[in-house]
Amino acid sequence: MRTKHSFVAHALSVGVVLASAMLPAYAADSLATANAALQAGKADEATKLLQDALHSDAKNAEANNLLCRVEYSLQQWNDAAGHCEKAVTLKPGDARYHLWLGRAFGEKADHVSFISAYSLAKRAREEFETAVKLDPHDADALSDLGEFYKEAPGAVGGGIDKAQGIAKQLDAVDPARAHNLRGEIAEKQKDLDAAEKEFKAATTGPGAALQWMELANFYRRHERWSDMEAAIKSGQAAAGHDKYGALALFNGASILARTNRQPQLAIKLFTEYIASPDKTEDAPAFDALARLARLRKSTGDNAGAERDKASALDLAKNYKPAQDATSDAKGK
Repeated sequence: MRTKHSFVAHALSVGVVLASAMLPAYAADSLATANAALQAGKADEATKLLQDALHSDAKNAEANNLLCRVEYSLQQWNDAAGHCEKAVTLKPGDARYHLWLGRAFGEKADHVSFISAYSLAKRAREEFETAVKLDPHDADALSDLGEFYKEAPGAVGGGIDKAQGIAKQLDAVDPARAHNLRGEIAEKQKDLDAAEKEFKAATTGPGAALQWMELANFYRRHERWSDMEAAIKSGQAAAGHDKYGALALFNGASILARTNRQPQLAIKLFTEYIASPDKTEDAPAFDALARLARLRKSTGDNAGAERDKASALDLAKNYKPAQDATSDAKGK
């Protein structure tokens, strides 16, 4: 399920356009095309465009940031951190670059030794804090920093009290995310009634389709299967009237696949997401296709599974989950 960065793709697409306006025409066109490919899940196409751009100008901060994000979507954490760090070095005053570097450090920390993870976690926190300092109204940066504070131990700068402070800041920027963060804090503190109340409150405002999927994921974590399925169907119903409805479909399908429930509905939601013109880097098309391939295999549709796997690899030939998509029947 992709939720933590749910609104970032649109905001960063706008950022690419603004940044491109200050570049030569050929560079602006190349970056805009690369970003469009990134949002559409065409990782190989985006990579080539960005590598060509960096071959022409290695100090192009926006190209480094975009390539970082492509590599991030491919789960190439080390490469992503490297290019995001270059972007920050070249343009240290850009909040978005610090946000993405923090994300890359965070994911890298999850895939290295404990000693290395400690250092990387501290660096991730520093980048999130810098992003918020540079742009205190960036809901993505606030949300990521709040998530870090909630999950991380005090030794690396985490803390529930700090997370609660971020929730207060989010109240004025993105109330739904403020509710979600408070819900996660209450859940971590084992106050499930309060957590459910917060997640439900988030579904009454803008972006309701995504928030229904957040509520569904809460029910998944506590094995409330009928409530989970009902929330997913509410999110599905809201998606047609929601600016971020496509991502909500992906998230709902991912929850169902993870729990091995209602596979045909999960297949339908993944298929609708893949067909949507509103795909986003937060839910790469090649990842959706790889998940769909595993689902089809689990239902006995081997031909369909191979077709979706091939489509995923056409977009991202080195994406390992796609390469392995039909080797087992797990729909995780």
